[in-house]
Amino acid sequence: MSGTAPAAATAEQSDRRRWIALAIVMTAAFMDLVDVTIVNIAIPSIERTLDASFGSIQWITAGYALAFAAGLITGGRLGDIYGRKRLFLIGIGGFTVASALCGFAASPEMLVASRLIQGATAALMVPQVLAIVHATFPAHERGKVFGLFGAVVGLGAVSGPLVGALLTEWNLFGLEWRPIFLINLPVGIAGLILGRKYITESRAPKALRLDLVGVVLVTGAMLMLVYPLTRGRELDWPVWGYVCMAGSLVVFGALVAYERYKARKDGSPLIELSLFSVKSFAAGIAVQLVFGVALGVFFLVWTLYMQMGLGWGPLRAGLTGVPFSIAVSFAAGVSVQKLVPLFGRKVLQAGALAMIAGLLLYIWAAGHYGTGIEPWQMAGPLAVMGVGMGLIVAPLTDAVLSGVPREHAGSASGLITTVQQMGTALGLALVSVVFFGTMDEERLAASEVGPAFTDAFRNSLWYVVAVLAVIFLVMFALPARPRQHLEGAPTETADSGTSQVEVPVEKQKQAQEEVQEERQEEVQAAAQEVTLAR
Repeated sequence: MSGTAPAAATAEQSDRRRWIALAIVMTAAFMDLVDVTIVNIAIPSIERTLDASFGSIQWITAGYALAFAAGLITGGRLGDIYGRKRLFLIGIGGFTVASALCGFAASPEMLVASRLIQGATAALMVPQVLAIVHATFPAHERGKVFGLFGAVVGLGAVSGPLVGALLTEWNLFGLEWRPIFLINLPVGIAGLILGRKYITESRAPKALRLDLVGVVLVTGAMLMLVYPLTRGRELDWPVWGYVCMAGSLVVFGALVAYERYKARKDGSPLIELSLFSVKSFAAGIAVQLVFGVALGVFFLVWTLYMQMGLGWGPLRAGLTGVPFSIAVSFAAGVSVQKLVPLFGRKVLQAGALAMIAGLLLYIWAAGHYGTGIEPWQMAGPLAVMGVGMGLIVAPLTDAVLSGVPREHAGSASGLITTVQQMGTALGLALVSVVFFGTMDEERLAASEVGPAFTDAFRNSLWYVVAVLAVIFLVMFALPARPRQHLEGAPTETADSGTSQVEVPVEKQKQAQEEVQEERQEEVQAAAQEVTLAR
């Protein structure tokens, strides 16, 4: 009896510690998610107070996405090697410092640089969240944990724009937009102190080596493509910009060649190129990239249209987006639990068509009502778009990974997220072409700002419609019914669809359970990262 009481007390204390650890990592994920969605709503205030150019405004959003994308895979691997707790604490500490730098930025250049640091440190912090959850909670409890995680994602999607709108509208202490970044300081400091005490350290049993050359090549190639697109219009499209964009293709080619060499040398490339021999994965990566472009274009031009074109305040613009966020959360849950098991790939294609329908409704409404349009007149198109996005975002990762060998599921999942973020950065850069590039400067000079922004917004939406039409067609290459990828089970390749190994029934059952757990994590991670695009 005397020995039982201390054991029970120890178990209770351990149970309390892991739930506190869960609250810490989820708060960090929520902070990161809200910080991204907050920025869009504060863009006009930033542009006005810092006298920032449109190019700088694009880099405030695109720079974060680019740094985040470039560091995601590396951040996850660093956690595997050096410890998830250690990298999480470094990430949240760096994110907090970067938030302070953003909040005290005295110029557009300082804000852009601080946002790059924010993106890079978020890439160290975010990949550790699900890894820490996986290491902290046993398999039978993870369903409940990921349910909570999904709720946090949904709450962040809805509350981010509203929090940003309120903080900007209130103009606390005369600081204008700065509190949207400074609010991270007490949260980050608390997370750092409590994380050191309550999070348990964990590492991967067989950690791969870092591929720093691959990181440099992929980041360099993206910068060579994104920077000229962002700055080209302001600089009247200089020759060096075209040379730089063409050179990015050469660097991407060098990346592929090096990754093949790295795979042969030590089996630890940054990008597992063998995954692209799986038809469903190659198609899914294409969908993720193009989908990221669509999201990057839409959310930035939408903010500029409402606040700079229509002259709405941050709070009005933030509230306008609530029907969209609610529709995304609802459709995402229904698609995974009810629709995909019955209809498979058709659910994702229906999502693409729904988004197209919502965009067409929005184009009509913006043209019909002009600058007198009201938030309730946008609610219908936004709700339809939100349903479409929810039907795509939640089940897409599962569909992409269905043909991937189980031993490569982690690498493939990280690559999916990275590609989607790169697509978002590219879409944000393209805003200078599809939005500002079509704006009539004479109308702006003649004080016809509202009509000029409305026309540019409608023009941009046509580009997004075209991108989604491409996505719909590429989705035909996804598997009609996502199937489980078992250890040793048949794997779809470019050359063969034959099975290779018979798996005993007990091992199949065990593998299925493990795969379902991984799928839950992957779907939740995908939902989080796509929401980050906002």
